[in-house]
Amino acid sequence: MFNHLPVPAPAGDPVPAHLRDLFDPCDLGPIDRVPLIPEAVRRRRHVFVPADHRFKAAARFLQALWREDRGLDIGHHANSSNKRRRLGSRISIPAGHQGANFIHPDILPVVGRALAYREPGAAYDVDRLKTNLLSSQPLTFNLFGLLARDTALATRFMAEFIPGLMREVTDITFEHSPGRGEARFTQDGTAFDVAVRGRSATGERLFVGIEVKFSESTFETVPRFSPRYAAIAPTTDLFVDPAATTLRTNPCQQLFRQHCVAATILEHGLTDRAVLVFIAPQHNTLAATAARAYANQLRDPAGGPIPFIPRTLEQAITALAATGLTDHARALHRRYCDWWLVDSELELAAMPAPPPVPAVTPAAADAPKGPTLPVRRRQPHASRRVVEGVARAA
Repeated sequence: MFNHLPVPAPAGDPVPAHLRDLFDPCDLGPIDRVPLIPEAVRRRRHVFVPADHRFKAAARFLQALWREDRGLDIGHHANSSNKRRRLGSRISIPAGHQGANFIHPDILPVVGRALAYREPGAAYDVDRLKTNLLSSQPLTFNLFGLLARDTALATRFMAEFIPGLMREVTDITFEHSPGRGEARFTQDGTAFDVAVRGRSATGERLFVGIEVKFSESTFETVPRFSPRYAAIAPTTDLFVDPAATTLRTNPCQQLFRQHCVAATILEHGLTDRAVLVFIAPQHNTLAATAARAYANQLRDPAGGPIPFIPRTLEQAITALAATGLTDHARALHRRYCDWWLVDSELELAAMPAPPPVPAVTPAAADAPKGPTLPVRRRQPHASRRVVEGVARAA
């Protein structure tokens, strides 16, 4: 039923040597893992959320630093009782309406058009999109927004991101489903964050469905499965056991649903080849575990009828830089992947508080002054290692 599309394996080094200085000008090197941030430090930034897992807590903290460095007003979150609290990973509603959640002005018309022409039933939470810094929806637009405006640029990006897969990009669509609720597809609301259409290296029509994660654990609420999945899965030649419970529970269920949607797109002749791509930060270990768990349920993840291609957010940003969008790639890395900024704040938090200043008397005013203790550096945030690296580079 389905033709096979061989896909090259991911590159071993997520950041080629010639691009390393773009993201690490001070030669700090990679960071092994995100830190566990003490509750008191998170509270000072108004980002303490007890339910956050390790990566989400660090990502929320990083977004608060990004907001502060840009002088954006803090936003609010309302709980189930409608009680509002300040939350450092949100920006104010006025800032959100001005487009401050998007890191390039040319992305704003892309967002506006996507909302204006959204597909019926598309799951957009507009407030979250515009004011929630932690959400993967604005990340998706920040990552693909400039590419959606320029198919030639998008073609170069795909050649860097997944070499040998795509000869030409003809269209990029956000929050896409071939037909929400339609029985000929999956009869539900399953959709892709991004759909890239074009021609494969052999000239066939190619559909690339992309799921983007940032801080999500892949353990979100499991939706009700329509009966269509039991009919679709056995026909795809994708799964080791199409009836496996693992496919219908977290952390695999969303990728399973998207794979089935891609199979129906092929079945109804809307494309000749299809690929499912999963993008998440390399340090989001829960998302990485989900990708591995799902791949274990597939007969042939990379070479099957609909290849499954996990990629890191860092690889996507590096591909943007290699495409020529170096400033944009640097801005994306600064906002979403520069964990040395979090390290900087932990160093500052560990410094001893300065002693109380004694009252100045006329006699004491003429006395020699002692050394000044370090104080918190102003924006932008930079660790001691950053400063030392700059000195070495100079």
